[in-house]
Amino acid sequence: MRLTLITALITLVVDQLTKLLVVHGLNLRARGEIDVFPPYLNFRMAWNEGINFGLLSRQDDLMKWILVAIALAISAAVLWWVHRERPRTAGMIAAGLLVGGAIGNVIDRLVYGAVADFLNMSCCGIENPYAFNVADIAIFLGAAALVLIPADKKAG
Repeated sequence: MRLTLITALITLVVDQLTKLLVVHGLNLRARGEIDVFPPYLNFRMAWNEGINFGLLSRQDDLMKWILVAIALAISAAVLWWVHRERPRTAGMIAAGLLVGGAIGNVIDRLVYGAVADFLNMSCCGIENPYAFNVADIAIFLGAAALVLIPADKKAG
């Protein structure tokens, strides 16, 4: 359980630090976009009020609180599962990535009213219109690993 909590904390800190540095430090909020290593890596400010790709996006506070509640409930369920099942190291790290990313996006919703997305990557002539953040990467990797990695319990 401790490894899960440490992973979640590291994920949360890295997510929030990158948002502070890019959104505020580089003033991406006002600039809107910064080409870092085009087209492979660009900073494009996007405020996501919904879930992935802006799904369930609405302009009212109710949806924000519903999404916060869902993220907190999922995080609590994952932590309960780790405590109960005691998965191997990979499972504990995956759970920590998912929880840390979810809490990072919850903080955004509480502070900004929306999730601060800023990473944009394109390649090979395909223009990606979407932006994401470190928390989104952690959530994706954590969830994928929890699904794909066998959930064998740790010995003892």
